Amino acid sequence: MEKLNNNKYIVTAALPYANGPIHIGHLSGVYLPADIFVRFLRRKKIDVIFISGSDEHGVSISLKAKEENKNPKEIVNKYHYMIRDCFMNFGIQFDNYSRTSNKVHYEVSNSFFLEFYKKKTIFEQTSEQYYDQKAHQFLSDRYISGTCPFCQEKDAYGDQCENCGKNLIPEDLINPKSTISGCDPIRKKTTHWYFPLNKYQKFLKNWIMNNKKNWKINVYGQAKSWLDQGLNSRSITRDLEWGIPVPMDQGKGKVLYVWFEAPIGYISSTIEWAKKNSIDWKSYWKNQNTKWIQFIGKDNIVFHCIIFPSILKAYNHGYILPYNILANEFLNLENKKISTSKKWAVWGHEYLIDFPNQQDTLRYVLIANMPEKKDNNFNWKDFQRKNNAELVAILGNFVNRCLTLVEKHNNRIVPTPEILSEKEKIILKEIRSYPKKIGDLIHSYRFRDSLSYFMKIARIGNKYLTEEEPWNKKEKKRINTIIYVSLQIVAMLSQLSEPFLPHTSQKLLNILHIKLLCWDHIEKIECLLNPGHSLGHFTFLFKKITNEDIHKQLYKLYKK
Repeated sequence: MEKLNNNKYIVTAALPYANGPIHIGHLSGVYLPADIFVRFLRRKKIDVIFISGSDEHGVSISLKAKEENKNPKEIVNKYHYMIRDCFMNFGIQFDNYSRTSNKVHYEVSNSFFLEFYKKKTIFEQTSEQYYDQKAHQFLSDRYISGTCPFCQEKDAYGDQCENCGKNLIPEDLINPKSTISGCDPIRKKTTHWYFPLNKYQKFLKNWIMNNKKNWKINVYGQAKSWLDQGLNSRSITRDLEWGIPVPMDQGKGKVLYVWFEAPIGYISSTIEWAKKNSIDWKSYWKNQNTKWIQFIGKDNIVFHCIIFPSILKAYNHGYILPYNILANEFLNLENKKISTSKKWAVWGHEYLIDFPNQQDTLRYVLIANMPEKKDNNFNWKDFQRKNNAELVAILGNFVNRCLTLVEKHNNRIVPTPEILSEKEKIILKEIRSYPKKIGDLIHSYRFRDSLSYFMKIARIGNKYLTEEEPWNKKEKKRINTIIYVSLQIVAMLSQLSEPFLPHTSQKLLNILHIKLLCWDHIEKIECLLNPGHSLGHFTFLFKKITNEDIHKQLYKLYKK
């Protein structure tokens, strides 16, 4: 585990394609772990910026436009705002959420290409590529499909097989077909610019070997596999209408390949943020004391570990390289792989409509089921059970019991305790150890375990109340002491819930009339709620999810 110090941090979350809404796989795989980590850094008073944006180019956008009978600009406008609002509603707080159609991104991407062209880092090459005679279009990436040579999946695309996750090129496909017209493609000559990835094999090997101690096994394993196979030059342009036009006359009708320009979006989004806030963006991206942490999808590993670092190295303008690259495994839905094309998904924006003001319930379940080391599963019955048996019955129940007691016996005023028992001293000392325990787990990217430790605090509180039975006590001083101890536990929950359940944390802070503290200060304060402190009115933190709620979701899912 690397040390947290005065280094600056850039935390980037993979740019989601603006060809559809966000689903639970995206949230669980990339955006919730990134948000937890950033919230923790902010609470540690670490200088961190959290950067992302919509990826608005590529074949996926064009295909969606054809499907919805719209132009690509209409598609990206529709889904950019849908995605952005979904993140905001789930409490995922980017410092800047940009889009790759913005002017600044065009400028920065073109500067990379032109520099490579000027220095002859890239080269032109003519080759035969698949062409759809009916649609009068070259077929790259998702414009072409066929049988995967690795797993024999019949519906693999020209850039990737969604079944086995292998990255492909159209020439790899068996029995290729155009996804535009369905016809058999022919081979036709076309000229593109290529990046000599093979020239950076040694650099990548040394860089990855030096950093592998920090990386997850799946990330290191996939990157090493590519290196072991040997790297080849890759085309960084495409014959497409939608995208960033190649910034030269001889590039007419061609655009920059999305996986060349999209990762540059991390830089352009930062520049956009810096201009808004009158900050020097280079103090982050060109500062060797900055640690860049990337949260990505498992299917994006090769682009972030192999291709983009090579591009930054070749550009040679002092940009830092990633310190750590984190990718979870896949989250399945009802024991089947999530598939946007087959409409087998739980969409974030629809969840917010069906379960208003219950964002934290989904956050909780997705963090608890986070596929950190292996594929995991989301199912609606488990969602109901975790909400009802854990959030309602453990966390919500403890807070409810405690606040009901203080309202009944002390008019919502924190009471003055008598001399604490040894057991109570041990409990208060124990809960003060949880900020460090939870913080160390978050810092180690063990988000499931950190959430589990957080819930242990609520279990300690419930056990304490059950054993002490203040409702059966008659001595006022003893009741006040039990209430006082319980309120210290509630206050700890309000502070430590924020990275996981930000909306719940804010509810508790409002009830307790306190503010979020610096993470390092929480354990140092013996009394988070002083005697005489006035509390606000109690509101329930969670509500039960009914069988009818779940039946509606299952019906919607299977109907689609």
